Amino acid sequence: MNIQEIINLVDGESICLSGDSDFEVKRAFASDLMSDVLTLNTEGLLLITGLANMQTIRTAEMAEIKNILFVRNKKPGKEMIELAREEGMNLFLCKKSMFSTCGILHQAGLNPVY
Repeated sequence: MNIQEIINLVDGESICLSGDSDFEVKRAFASDLMSDVLTLNTEGLLLITGLANMQTIRTAEMAEIKNILFVRNKKPGKEMIELAREEGMNLFLCKKSMFSTCGILHQAGLNPVY
């Protein structure tokens, strides 16, 4: 599933497109606990989170995650967007809850990490 399909499914919007917009997402992981993210194999991963602070971008940078979907209408700040752009990340947001977002994406065929 590619990023545009995901955004369409969750009625999302692009906040920062600085990486590969044709990125093929193989799996998704949802968490607001960034220490859990650091334990994952992140190849082809979409991070779904409601944590809109610099820690999210820094964690994604360390884990080499290039696509982050913010749920619950959480909006990244200007500093976050600038850092994401520097790191070649794509940032998206949707108004849905994390639970709804994950359910929609799972039902559409996106696999979980575990």
